[in-house]
Amino acid sequence: MTESNDQIQAQDIPGAADVPAAAEGQGERRGAGRGGERGGERRGRGGGRGDRRNQERDSEWQERVVQIRRVSKTVKGGKKMSFRAIVVVGNEKGQVGVGVGKAGDVIGAVKKGVADGKKHLVKVPLTRHNSIPTMSTGRDGAASVLMRPAAPGTGVIAGGSIRTVLELAGIKNVLAKRLGSKTPLNNARAAMVALRELRTHQDTAKERGIPLEQIYS
Repeated sequence: MTESNDQIQAQDIPGAADVPAAAEGQGERRGAGRGGERGGERRGRGGGRGDRRNQERDSEWQERVVQIRRVSKTVKGGKKMSFRAIVVVGNEKGQVGVGVGKAGDVIGAVKKGVADGKKHLVKVPLTRHNSIPTMSTGRDGAASVLMRPAAPGTGVIAGGSIRTVLELAGIKNVLAKRLGSKTPLNNARAAMVALRELRTHQDTAKERGIPLEQIYS
C-alpha cells in the first residue's frame, strides 16, 4: 500500500462532533403520517433519559484531527483511493487515546478514527498541579519521546501530535521532547507509551512492598 504526499489541512475538516449525519431518518419523518409521529413521540418518552445520558457522555470527550492523508492501494483494476485520518480523543481528565481510521471519504475516516481512539484509552495519573508524577520515555517505531514534570505555570512545552495528546489528557505543565522520527502517528503512539508507563509514588511503593517515606528518602 502506497501513500501519496497529498495532505489536507485540519482546519478545513469538519470536527468529529459534527460527523454524525443529521439527515439520517429525515426521509422516514417526511413519509410518516400523523399517527406515525405520535407513535414515535410515545416511543421516545421512555428512551429520552438514555439519550440524555449518552449525550452527556459524548460531550465529555473532545476530538482533534492530527492528520488526514489521501492514500492509494494498487488493485487488479488500477488504484483504489481512500483517506486515512489520525484522531486524538480525550476528556482532559486523565484519559486519552489515539485512533486511526480509513474510509472512502473524509467524514467516514474521522468517525472510524474516533471509534478506534476510544477503544485504546490510557489513564494518566495527574498531580495536583496537572503535571505528570515522574519522568517517562516512550518509543514506537523510529520515534522516541521524553517527558518531564514541570512547575506550575510552565505550560505544555511540546510540539506536533505530542502536544495534542498531552493537552487532551488534561496535562497543563510538562516538558516534552521529540527524538528521532517526525512522523505524526509514531510520535503520538510514542507519547501514549510514555503516558502508559507512568506510575505514582504510592503505586510504586505498593508494588515494591515498602513504605512511601522510603522512596522520598
